Amino acid sequence: MLVRAAGWLYRKLGPRYLVAYLGWELVSALLIALGTVGIFSLYQRMSDSQLHAVVLFSWGAVLLALAAGFKKVRRSSRPLREWIAAEDKEKGAAEAWRTAVGLPLEFVSRQWWQPIAFIIVIGAKTLSNSALVDPKTIFVTFAGKIFGGTGVAVVYSAILHFFGSELALRPVVEHISESLPPGFSGDGVGAPLRWKLLGALPLINVVTGVIVSGLSANDRGQISQLGLDVAAAVAVAFTISLELTLLVTRSVLSPVRDLMVATERVRAGDLSARAPVVSGDEMGVLARGFNAMLDGLQERERLREAFGSYVAPDVAERVLREGTMLEGEEVEVSIVLVDICDFTAFAERSSARETVAYLNDFFGLVVPILRRHGGHADKFIGDGVLGVFGAPERLGDHADRALAAACEIALAVEERYGDELRMGVGVNSGPVSAGSVGGGGRLEFTVVGDPVNVAARVEHATRELGDRVLLTEATRCLLSRDGIPLEPRGAIPLKGKSEPIPIWAPDLGAIDEARFEAAVPGVEAERLASP
Repeated sequence: MLVRAAGWLYRKLGPRYLVAYLGWELVSALLIALGTVGIFSLYQRMSDSQLHAVVLFSWGAVLLALAAGFKKVRRSSRPLREWIAAEDKEKGAAEAWRTAVGLPLEFVSRQWWQPIAFIIVIGAKTLSNSALVDPKTIFVTFAGKIFGGTGVAVVYSAILHFFGSELALRPVVEHISESLPPGFSGDGVGAPLRWKLLGALPLINVVTGVIVSGLSANDRGQISQLGLDVAAAVAVAFTISLELTLLVTRSVLSPVRDLMVATERVRAGDLSARAPVVSGDEMGVLARGFNAMLDGLQERERLREAFGSYVAPDVAERVLREGTMLEGEEVEVSIVLVDICDFTAFAERSSARETVAYLNDFFGLVVPILRRHGGHADKFIGDGVLGVFGAPERLGDHADRALAAACEIALAVEERYGDELRMGVGVNSGPVSAGSVGGGGRLEFTVVGDPVNVAARVEHATRELGDRVLLTEATRCLLSRDGIPLEPRGAIPLKGKSEPIPIWAPDLGAIDEARFEAAVPGVEAERLASP
């Protein structure tokens, strides 16, 4: 309920929420001071006027302490205040997050030592000089005040302020976390969970022991008894209750540590990591949820790997990111159509197993070359493969890549198969529609448009002209590198086209290995972002 209230207040106040946070610190500090005086009154008889005087004095000391603390915290909290007031929430988010998470610990541990010393020394001396105690017992009273009421109050106040500040700043931290950059690590900020437990649990025993002792005492006139009661409570908290405190700490931290170890393994890429479920409480529920999440991640990874075997990895990533129905978009691409010549005759004289093995070996040579140059195998068409450069990922040099891949395919096929296999490659460029095509629950990502048909016609022309690779004028005009020499083949008529199309053939014999590598960038070359 307190977390929801803090979140509601933060949404309402916005940049003014930090003022409300300081108001919370002020009110809680005054209430803690009032409670401390109440504990002190259990050990010292006071009239109403004396009690009011002590309360007012305590509140004055608290206000001075808070003023000193707020002045220092104001400087250190500047990144947080600037982030809350800024319109661009991504700028400075990391520094603001560190400030917000570290502010409670900094406020307690680094900013309060001077005000605390002021309260202890001045407060104890003022009490000793007051009419509330016998001058003969000033030393005992002074020690009881410092090591008793004031010491317990200071530590108790610090811990309450720490946890209260964490609670009050939680909606701010949650808001900042939405703008943190990817891979942000907040390691080393704030207090470890171990010290939170080991600091809070023993103090609860101390405060409880002091209050119970004061309430059960028959005589309230022994201020010196306060110091003894505090010492006894501390001794019990760190001896008899220590093992219970450690057991509670281990009970909470052990499952957390197991989760941290499993998380580090997952971060390193080991999706087989699992957190042991060692309890039936909330930590057990968290461990089971963590393991269920990893089961889902493993299933997703298996799906990605299996899906990537049937479609291009870039297409698989986009489908997993955007869904199965990828809307068609018009994009300029280069098409590489590779086909085996006279394969029908080979299939007639070979068994089905031999035919499939032959095609798999051929495609196993062609597809990696397409991928190495930044393209992908869009589909397999019988004994041919349709390669696409420029979709789904845009490539500014798709024509150069397509030509380079076509030439390397031709040279690689000749080297592996020699005269046993003849194939043709047609290359064409132009605008196509790239997206999901299909229906009835059956879809595939493909490119549709006239450039695909022209590439098929150009590939078929290799049988008539005797070249292994042919490209259109449209592709040649888009080339930005001159590493591969081209020879004109004139304008030839293509089926379905009203006008003859100029055709070019690369001089494969003039491409030696060193020149070929210099003319062809690898897949890691610069890719242009989608407009």
